Amino acid sequence: MRSEKKVIYDFICDELYVPMKAKEIAAVLNISKENRVQLQEVLDALLAEGKVEVSAKGKYHKGHNRFVTGVFTAHAKGYGFVTVEGEAEDIFISEGNVGGAIHEDIVQLVYIPSSGKRREGKIVKILEHGLKTLVGTYEKSTENYGFVIPDNPRIGMDVFVPAERSKGAVTGHKVVVELTSYGEPVQKRPRSDVCAGSAEQESERTAVQKRTRGKAGTVSARQKTEGVRRRKPEGRITEIIGHVNDPGTDILSLAKAYDLPMVFSEKILHQAERVAKPVSGADMAGRLDLRDWQTVTIDGEDAKDLDDAVTLAKTEDGYVLGVHIADVTNYVQEYSALDAEALKRGTSVYLVDRVMPMLPHTLSNGICSLNQGEDRLTLSCIMTVDRRGNIVDHEIAETVIRVDRRMSYTDVNRIITLRDEKTSAEYEEFVPMFFLMKELADLLRAKRRARGSIDFDFPETKVILDTEGRPTEILPYDRNPATRIIEDFMLAANETVAEDYFWQESPFVYRTHEKPDVEKIKKLSTFINNFGFHIHIGSDEVHPKELQKLLERIEDTPAEPLISRLTLRSMKRAAYSVECVGHFGLAAKYYCHFTSPIRRYPDLQIHRIIKDGLRGRMDDKRRQHYESILPNVAKQASDLERRADEAERETIKMKKVEYMESHIGEVYEGVISGITQYGLYVELPNTIEGLVHVTSLQDDYYQYVEDTYELVGERTGRSYKLGQTVTVRVTGADRLMRTINMELKNGKRHDKIDCK
Repeated sequence: MRSEKKVIYDFICDELYVPMKAKEIAAVLNISKENRVQLQEVLDALLAEGKVEVSAKGKYHKGHNRFVTGVFTAHAKGYGFVTVEGEAEDIFISEGNVGGAIHEDIVQLVYIPSSGKRREGKIVKILEHGLKTLVGTYEKSTENYGFVIPDNPRIGMDVFVPAERSKGAVTGHKVVVELTSYGEPVQKRPRSDVCAGSAEQESERTAVQKRTRGKAGTVSARQKTEGVRRRKPEGRITEIIGHVNDPGTDILSLAKAYDLPMVFSEKILHQAERVAKPVSGADMAGRLDLRDWQTVTIDGEDAKDLDDAVTLAKTEDGYVLGVHIADVTNYVQEYSALDAEALKRGTSVYLVDRVMPMLPHTLSNGICSLNQGEDRLTLSCIMTVDRRGNIVDHEIAETVIRVDRRMSYTDVNRIITLRDEKTSAEYEEFVPMFFLMKELADLLRAKRRARGSIDFDFPETKVILDTEGRPTEILPYDRNPATRIIEDFMLAANETVAEDYFWQESPFVYRTHEKPDVEKIKKLSTFINNFGFHIHIGSDEVHPKELQKLLERIEDTPAEPLISRLTLRSMKRAAYSVECVGHFGLAAKYYCHFTSPIRRYPDLQIHRIIKDGLRGRMDDKRRQHYESILPNVAKQASDLERRADEAERETIKMKKVEYMESHIGEVYEGVISGITQYGLYVELPNTIEGLVHVTSLQDDYYQYVEDTYELVGERTGRSYKLGQTVTVRVTGADRLMRTINMELKNGKRHDKIDCK
């Protein structure tokens, strides 16, 4: 092909050449119809090398070797996306243009013409494999070898493991496997020639997949297609996590897959024990003593790391609100092994059956926890608030407190909302303060709403497990007025601290939330017009108040769940930054995370900066020190937060699927929460969501209408819309893919839904 490539390339590089389509090039060069397939292969090869480029209209011209480098994120269906640093939007890679790349590979691509608005590319080179290990289920095939079927559906190939590298694993073991070979792309060869191993091994592999995925599961589209293009990767097992049927193995496997730190080293534990000494008189010296202030903690019943306490008093002009946060930096010194470990973890991770804390329990549940009746060292933000809810003055100080009573959200809610006499009598001396808290919280919330703060009130999921780790109940977990009180007070403290240190021009870590991309907001605006709603977009940007108004207008309408989710997806992700660019969602100019140093590293770092300032140590040397380390702290904390969020969501999804396995065949009433070209997503009252596949709607041929997120019958004109109530039967649950399948029962639905 080399000579043909040179001829075509020289032709395109000629100064008299004008951009042409492939068929026009064929006509000019007198290439017969029989040879035009070969011409296209030559053009594709030149395109892959970056020597030529092709316009949106399919015309070829000389390239400028404009390769793009990024990280490939695979999808279970075979396609994927490449994330390029600094680019706002990912690049779509169709299944045929993946080029043998595996999930998390660092790749080089070229842009290709796109039929839609999203940019598309073709991967031309794998620069580095990002995936070094993976977690999966081992299946022993013969005495000589076995396979590991990855838990992550994005990884569309199983891993061949020779017996001598299996570490003695048996069928059904969850394992960690280190990849020793990534397989080799094989073009246009029969399936029997492709796999590493014999036809017997290939047959065994297929049987393994069927056993692992179960009747409800399916092999991904990528696995079917990639199998004919590449040899199987190989690996060696480095760890056996446990058997798939052992309690807790599923969550442990997921934690391993996300590389979550499972245990603390002996060195870290010993250091934590050494520093966790009871509060002494020397520790309290020089601190503001607030032990005689009426102080409470308000948390969930099962919380053990109590890092915030509150006090509140009424004054002639308003209120004095004290938010007292555990002084973790007193025990976690900079440069210590504890500090290095906390930075490495970034955040505590809350999975459904366990907590993976940022700090050892000796600290997080012990000396740093604001336990009832015990002296504790704190950093306090004491705010003076007027009768209108304006914070007119504040003091940030090193303090010592003693919590008078540990309260739960449930009990406080019983007092202030349900007016429960028994609970009120039990906490009689605190009842006036609780009602005062509600009064002030309402004022603070009204102030935030007036400026445009957006409040997404999605119900969280509460998973109830038995002693074996099996889910016995899935419940929606809604916020109540007591949880909102604490949220309001913490938000006030976070804003106050951020504004103080912004005007001090001190090095700092802010919590930022940038304005959403205007194109995404325009798409959202176009969509909600179908429901009679409108967003005002001025000067190519949207004010958070517009989105707040939208959420208020859709409240309690059938369209609320989906429009709320689409609104959230149109916004950018909050992150940590050394630049104070504001928080769009809260409509706040200044914001930080100050209130949870036990479980978030940025809060711990902020406390260290505050104490340097309070003690007069923030000289030029310390400023330069913080300016050099904080950008990395902010980036690492943002990345680790995202990892933790994803792991938490996946464990909940995993338990939802496991729960529904024992409810297959049962009938529920739910609401259509999402619509795609392949079916309807139906959400049940307990927050579980399943897919009604379009192929199961056998009464008609349904087409997806993208503009209105609607499935419309071609023959009957019947439509399925967001917010409709439908009756469904659960037909399957796939643990590997973490999906739940449903079907409409007797086509029961409610057609007349007013979404306005």
